[in-house]
Amino acid sequence: MLTVSLENPVRIGIIGCGNISAAYLKTFQNYAAVTTVAVADIDIARAEARAAEFGVPKATSVDGLLSDPDVEIVVNLTTPQAHYAITLAAIKAGKHVYNEKPLTVTIAEAREALDAAEAAGVRVGCAPGTFLGGGLQTCRQLIDEGAIGRPVAATAFMLCHGHESWHPDPEFYYKIGGGPMMDMGPYYLTALISLLGGIKTVSGAAAITEPERTITSQPKNGTKIDVETPDHVAGTIQFQNGAIGTIITSFAIWHAGYPNIQIFGTEGTLTVPDPNSLRGPIYVQRVGESERREVPLTHNNSEGDRWGIGVVDLAYAIRSGRPHRASGALAFQVLSAMHGFLDSAKDGQARQINGAPERPAPLPSSLPDGELDA
Repeated sequence: MLTVSLENPVRIGIIGCGNISAAYLKTFQNYAAVTTVAVADIDIARAEARAAEFGVPKATSVDGLLSDPDVEIVVNLTTPQAHYAITLAAIKAGKHVYNEKPLTVTIAEAREALDAAEAAGVRVGCAPGTFLGGGLQTCRQLIDEGAIGRPVAATAFMLCHGHESWHPDPEFYYKIGGGPMMDMGPYYLTALISLLGGIKTVSGAAAITEPERTITSQPKNGTKIDVETPDHVAGTIQFQNGAIGTIITSFAIWHAGYPNIQIFGTEGTLTVPDPNSLRGPIYVQRVGESERREVPLTHNNSEGDRWGIGVVDLAYAIRSGRPHRASGALAFQVLSAMHGFLDSAKDGQARQINGAPERPAPLPSSLPDGELDA
């Protein structure tokens, strides 16, 4: 088993100390392969609070973290509109970088960042890493073992009424770079690519169903939001392997009962758990079976404190020299598909998706807690 020793863990610095940073910091405490050496935020008080909460030795400015020679991986947890600038700055500083999703707002920005990283000899990774959780890794194993035969179709549904009722600062979800596809689509598309392989073409339809939203959460209760990006997006996908997918992401729906993801094969149906989760439940119903049956998880890494597992996998990959799973190439295809849906919705033309990544390698099953390689 490959183990990153306690004497040589990969040193991480986090930029952006908002809501999601706590989940990442909890993850890093569960793996000896990584250690968090610094956190930064444009609000230094927020960085200091996170550092105190999780025992991080240094709270600093963004520039201070980028210039810190101890930091090997910059984990970029800023809002999407800042991903591009922070990513390029980290690459220029000679550091590996792992972005929260999406990789960047535009395809041109993403291409520039990946090209810059290649030239600099550093790696780019990107959320979501949830496909590395026990739920989706079990589904991957079932498909690879032929539990439902050859996959021929898939459906994916992310249906809710938006984030303004609970998120403390929800405006960016309704601006360019936000919306249900750019916000939640990465979970679903990443899961589908990991299960079925690369995407060949997409087409889409989209609408702004509510041009103005009112925040009902605190502290901005009553604030109006002008919606700039579609809040309901429907799309079709043709995968490289010939399977056909349907996806709907929406901030315009109050109630729905559809499963998050289902994969339909020549010999049965696989019901996939929420890709915005690391767990199950998972169900299989094969030809001739009258009812679906729940399938136990084959992988241990399904507990709650594993949200930053993609960063940990990147750390293992840096030390061992193997490819990392939540890669920039994977995130680039996801970003290209999301823009493809939105662009297709404008002119009615399908979009070719280039640069299909290889399916990320599956994780070994039954790994000891706190390990990612065997």
